[in-house]
Amino acid sequence: MILGSASRDLIRQSTESLAGRIAYLDLTPFLIDEVAGSVTWYDLWLRGGFPESSLARDDADSFDWRLDFIKTFMERDIPGLGFNIPVPVMERLWMLLAHYHGQTVNYHKLAAAADISIPTLKKYLAVLEQTYMLRVLPPAEPNLKKRLIKSPKIYLRDSGILHALLDIETYDNLLGNPIAGASWEGFVMENIIACHRRWNPFFMRTANGAEMDLILERAGRRHVFECKLSKAPKPSRGFYELVNALQPESAWVIAPVDEPYEIKKGVTVCPLTMIMPLMRESPRP
Repeated sequence: MILGSASRDLIRQSTESLAGRIAYLDLTPFLIDEVAGSVTWYDLWLRGGFPESSLARDDADSFDWRLDFIKTFMERDIPGLGFNIPVPVMERLWMLLAHYHGQTVNYHKLAAAADISIPTLKKYLAVLEQTYMLRVLPPAEPNLKKRLIKSPKIYLRDSGILHALLDIETYDNLLGNPIAGASWEGFVMENIIACHRRWNPFFMRTANGAEMDLILERAGRRHVFECKLSKAPKPSRGFYELVNALQPESAWVIAPVDEPYEIKKGVTVCPLTMIMPLMRESPRP
């Protein structure tokens, strides 16, 4: 077993391809079904999935661990992979990405805010993506008669790291922060994507504002998801329009509810803790 903290595309030390003799498995931080009974979903969301953070004695210890992790990652891990990125530049970029979490990326604006060139920005984003800190979610491009947004969306993959960067230490602080909805969206998305590794993840947004938070595609099949941080979620008309246009196998609204229920024919509101078994039971049309 060979372990590492970065994508194999970044690791240049080995000259052996090991083709046919090796299998790859991306190990994520804790997922919600892996800590059931030990950590509540709201603590996992607040603290993120790194073991030392999610299992810490209290929120303060968890927060301190994440701040130390961020500092060590920037000062030692990235240089250890052979990238000479000034720490102040990476720190500024990471903070900007936290504020951009869940938004479509505008490379011109982000590069200007970080005071770097667009090619340098894309290089740094690739480093963060291949060290599993950042997810760049591509837009879906189905054959629909709609004008679609073609810029990707960016998310910090661990919700606890996102909250540490934004100085969010407690659950009450999180719920009162404007980033809460986007943070919930990223948290839900990472759990669903990690449990469906063979499916390709996308999002969709039309020029008139209709949006689908997550689409999983594989061999012509689709499942679609909307994330709502509400006990009484109300998907937009645009969501229903895209469901009708895409005709997925299943459509889900993931919200902090207690039990799943059908909100409209073919669309189910479901807690994140129950979505995986329900998706496995979902019949093909």
